[in-house]
Amino acid sequence: MLERPKLARAAVGPSPSGTSNPMPETAPDRARIFQAALAEHIQIIEALRNQQHVLDQIASEMVLSIRMGGKILWCGNGGSAADAQHLNGQLVVRFRLDRPGIPSIALSTDTSILTAASNNYGYEHIFQRQVETLARKGDVVVAISTSGNSRNVFLALEAARKIGAVTVAFTGKGGGKIATAADFLFEVPSADTPRIQEAHILAGHVLCEILEKEVNAGKVAAAPNGVGARNPLPSRPQ
Repeated sequence: MLERPKLARAAVGPSPSGTSNPMPETAPDRARIFQAALAEHIQIIEALRNQQHVLDQIASEMVLSIRMGGKILWCGNGGSAADAQHLNGQLVVRFRLDRPGIPSIALSTDTSILTAASNNYGYEHIFQRQVETLARKGDVVVAISTSGNSRNVFLALEAARKIGAVTVAFTGKGGGKIATAADFLFEVPSADTPRIQEAHILAGHVLCEILEKEVNAGKVAAAPNGVGARNPLPSRPQ
């Protein structure tokens, strides 16, 4: 059986200037990092209590849109793109319950569309072009941006407004430029990107749970998550 190698003491070596430069012998204060992150997270999440009315309004618009045959479209960059795809997946597939899928599209997933739009029109138009093509009056378009100033999500919301779609922005403190193009603004009172993203995904999960229960009232069944645990679609071949 192989043994885990022992960690050697850090060597002392010359610095670029030629002087002795001892390497640190201990890792960063991991406990301090953890406790600080936890404290900041709790503080930000507690501060969201006064945003409940905003999430309630957004949820109402989403439920109405789905019931009227509409859909939800999500967009964002980087970590916000990942959040958009995460929430989109939980609507199309499931969040907590087995139920019919909820119409939803993440606009950051099709690399052919993204690269074609970027190459032909510029990166700032990658979401705008898709909204112009896929969105309809009454749909809900959600733009996620921790800074609130991403040009491509701003243009997506502007395009959505012209179509008659409901526009929603998830941002950090201040709302940024996209706040001016949003019918509903969920603003996290922080300028720290990781804490903003954590609050965004919490808010998104709240919306997923509301939609799952209200859109499919009477059509859901509680079941454990996990691939192959069940067959939620009666028409699926066994």
